Amino acid sequence: MNRREFAQLMGIAAAGGMLLGSKAALGAPSPGALYDLPRFGNVHFLHFTDCHAQLNPVHFREPSVNLGIGQAAGKMPHLVGEALLRQVNIKPNTPQAHAFTALNFEQAARTYGKVGGFAHLATLVKRLRGARPGALLLDGGDTWQGSGTALWTKGQDMVDCALLLGVDVMTAHWEMTLGDKRVQEIVGKDFKDTVDFVAQNVSTTDFGDPVFAPYVIKEMNGVPVAIIGQAFPYTPIANPRYLTPDWSFGIQEENMQKMVDEARAKGAKVVVVLSHNGMDVDLKMASRVRGIDAILGGHTHDGVPQPVIVSNGGGKTLVTNAGSNGKFLGVLDFDVRGGQVRNFQYRLLPVFSNFLPADKEMAALIQKVRAPYESKLNEKLAMTQGTLYRRGNFNGTFDQLIIDALMDVKGADIAFSPGFRWGTSLLPDSPILMEHLMDQTATTYSYSTLTGMNGATIKTILEDVADNLFNPDPYYQQGGDMVRVGGMTYAIDPNAAMGSRISDMRLHGKPLDAGKTYKVAGWAPVAEGATGEPVWDVVAQWLRQQKTVTPRKLNTPRLIGMQGNPGIIA
Repeated sequence: MNRREFAQLMGIAAAGGMLLGSKAALGAPSPGALYDLPRFGNVHFLHFTDCHAQLNPVHFREPSVNLGIGQAAGKMPHLVGEALLRQVNIKPNTPQAHAFTALNFEQAARTYGKVGGFAHLATLVKRLRGARPGALLLDGGDTWQGSGTALWTKGQDMVDCALLLGVDVMTAHWEMTLGDKRVQEIVGKDFKDTVDFVAQNVSTTDFGDPVFAPYVIKEMNGVPVAIIGQAFPYTPIANPRYLTPDWSFGIQEENMQKMVDEARAKGAKVVVVLSHNGMDVDLKMASRVRGIDAILGGHTHDGVPQPVIVSNGGGKTLVTNAGSNGKFLGVLDFDVRGGQVRNFQYRLLPVFSNFLPADKEMAALIQKVRAPYESKLNEKLAMTQGTLYRRGNFNGTFDQLIIDALMDVKGADIAFSPGFRWGTSLLPDSPILMEHLMDQTATTYSYSTLTGMNGATIKTILEDVADNLFNPDPYYQQGGDMVRVGGMTYAIDPNAAMGSRISDMRLHGKPLDAGKTYKVAGWAPVAEGATGEPVWDVVAQWLRQQKTVTPRKLNTPRLIGMQGNPGIIA
């Protein structure tokens, strides 16, 4: 460690309120050690995914609950906390432990600082590309959505920054919620002759014609490599169908095999799938489709330090997932000799903004695209006394805040908030800015609603969402995490059969009446024709009245049959 790095480390330790000789301070990262990754092999991929339009560094808390059921129980990616650290041999109280787990979140966040930020990511990309001639930068999607500026510019801020970052190949999910015409405009104009937008599983509903190129073949250091795109299969179900009315999606496993075989027949010696399936789906696909060397995945926001090696009829496939919010960059190196992959090296690097200087050109562009919105973004709505986060199968404190606001403002008995995985975190005693609220709510269909529902309908909704999350067949897992619930309590058995997971639904301690109608507040309806005040206006109104938000008490279901599951931090 050089003198500058040592001084930087000591400054960060002091800022975290730590004694300089403490064990935790000594665990702070050396930039050289953290990012010194010598070249390996001759085929190189850099991969980020699910940044959700976060251009500046943020805090992002990893989940305390990420349950695996059936064959997925106790396996990646369904490990959290100490169980995850043991599995991948990461020491506690280190920067890597902070990056991959929620352990000691507040103290570690203050010690190591924020993560991500495109200016810092750009510095790391340039550093790695400098040692890896021809390296391709792959964007796994969920890039044009997740912030106020992305919503207000229709994704243009992210498109401009991705072009400057040097993205080579991209696939998609939330991009589709800007609408099919806007997606085609960006692909046909901004990305023309620059970025390959690939998705083998998106076709027209009338004749089944491909909407986008299914794959691209590029030569790297004399080796032909193919990148096949896999957009989120359930976009028309998880998001409004009316935004992409003429496109069909789906997993399309048979066509994936066809595309792999076709790329191989055209001479590709390395085949990589750039996927937005979610890791469980990728693991199943890897076991059934031959000829894929690696699946670089996204959607479920799992930070997976080591690839899972899956056997199939054609050999073995590496399966990874590169987290979210710009806090990680995956680096996959292949040693290809004699037309075959002989070996590989993989690292998932956490992007600590305190240890990577901001790229000046990217920082200037970010400042430019944000400038028209700074006053709106920086409005202070309230102060939070507790940590606010969104991540986990059942609830997060920022979700709870949204639920509490909806019930209060709307006069509802019960509130539902979608199980979205995106949304930044705030440390205790921090201002809640309009920007932070938009980070949680910025979609093209964030209408707030108040609906009359009887007890039977409420149970049906909870059962449907539970099956999307806990169906033992990954190919039927269609959405995000469990819908967040306010006002009522319930129990859930993730291992139970479809339609039988939800029980003991109560409001104010009394069982819900199947035939009685309750006032239910919610937001982000997927049905066409829905209207309502934007949810950020509802919550902003509530925050301005509160001025100070006390720590949120999570309303989470009573779990049945999950004792000892390593997907829960006890």
